[in-house]
Amino acid sequence: MVELGDFDWNHIRAFLATAEAGSLSAAARQLRQTQPTLSRQVAALEADLGVMLFERVGRSLELTQAGLELLEHTRAMGEAANRIALTASGQAQSIEGEVRITASDVMSAHVLPDVLRDIRERAPLLRIEVIATNDIRDLMRREADIAIRHVRPDQPDLIARLVREARAHLYAASTYLERKGRPRTMAELPAHDFVGFGDTARMIEFLAPLGIHLRQQNFPIGSPSGIVAWEYVRQGFGLAPMPEEVGDATAGVERVLPDMEPILFPIWLTTHRELHTSRRIRLVFDLLAEHLARQEPGK
Repeated sequence: MVELGDFDWNHIRAFLATAEAGSLSAAARQLRQTQPTLSRQVAALEADLGVMLFERVGRSLELTQAGLELLEHTRAMGEAANRIALTASGQAQSIEGEVRITASDVMSAHVLPDVLRDIRERAPLLRIEVIATNDIRDLMRREADIAIRHVRPDQPDLIARLVREARAHLYAASTYLERKGRPRTMAELPAHDFVGFGDTARMIEFLAPLGIHLRQQNFPIGSPSGIVAWEYVRQGFGLAPMPEEVGDATAGVERVLPDMEPILFPIWLTTHRELHTSRRIRLVFDLLAEHLARQEPGK
């Protein structure tokens, strides 16, 4: 693992901007520096560390393995430096305007309230609009400023950060399991009812590689709304996967096959390139990253 040690912050900032922008020219524009200056700063950091951080692929730069390892640390440093600057100058209290966050309805209702309280405390003049939808909103059309999704966007003009690999489990209401019986093995799951979230065919396809082989007949009820579907689980209509921070906190439901390996899925935080120039988007983006990463077991 690459160790940062005692290095020039300007060199680290140059590396971070280049890694997130994908090119020296774009990073130079964001930092309001010349491209040769930025290139020298990145080269100086590589020399200090004794490793190559980027390799050129066509007209773009790609991070080496050492660069990927360093990126994790420098992002944390950048977020901390930004928060310190805002706090020291009192700027967070004066940040105003609107930031639109789009996330699934389940995450919007069950996960975001904690971070929204933190945002309200740090930036009371800021207005947050949460667009709760299970569709992938197009940031390029400015339907939202920040998106929380389980797939990485493919638009090159967006900044995407993998916050963590989240864990989900199968859950069911205790009343359902007392009525239908608690499955002891995965082979018994097809004998149970499931509650569908959105597209049932995609849900079947998602669960199959995990060894859970279901058919349409296993989904007698469902809803495109995650909140509605989860309420049906709580009301005893059947089983469904759910992130553990939501499932474990819901009264009246319990894990099915609690010894089964958790279902892993990524959480991506995505925003526009103006992250580097908009204080309000930077603040909300950093706080979202901090809170979502903190939910990882052991943090």
